[in-house]
Amino acid sequence: MASNDSTGSTGSTHSTTLGNSGDSGGTRGTTTIADTVVATIAGIAVRETDGVYAVGGSASRAIGSVRDRVSKTPAPSRGIKVEVGETQAAIDVDVIVEYGEPIADAAKEIRTRVTDAVETMTGLEVVEINIKVSDVHLAGPDDDEDEDDEPSGRVR
Repeated sequence: MASNDSTGSTGSTHSTTLGNSGDSGGTRGTTTIADTVVATIAGIAVRETDGVYAVGGSASRAIGSVRDRVSKTPAPSRGIKVEVGETQAAIDVDVIVEYGEPIADAAKEIRTRVTDAVETMTGLEVVEINIKVSDVHLAGPDDDEDEDDEPSGRVR
């Protein structure tokens, strides 16, 4: 039922079509769910997870921040890639966790939240969630403030 005209990336036009059965056993129509919908649902669930500082690698966050400024709306699917079939979905997540957060616990919580959200909202079975922890965020002063610690006696 679903068309396979995509590579499974977040910006794809691929969608899955779910049949809806009526009480009489016949089909009364179809429901089509785009890959971007699944990616958005997963992205929101990941961002709501304790211990997750950011979603996406440094390159996708840099490009996304420029896109966010231009469009004035953040992209909740940034850092999320999905592959959607007729009844199943596989999801790849790229995250940065807070320093001190047990990474295995954060990954388990991400998987639970994403699975619950996607399965509840779409009816698709989530068969795989791959999590890439690309960095650890250290809370504290920014790098720009570190430069202020140096003596500035040359110019007043």
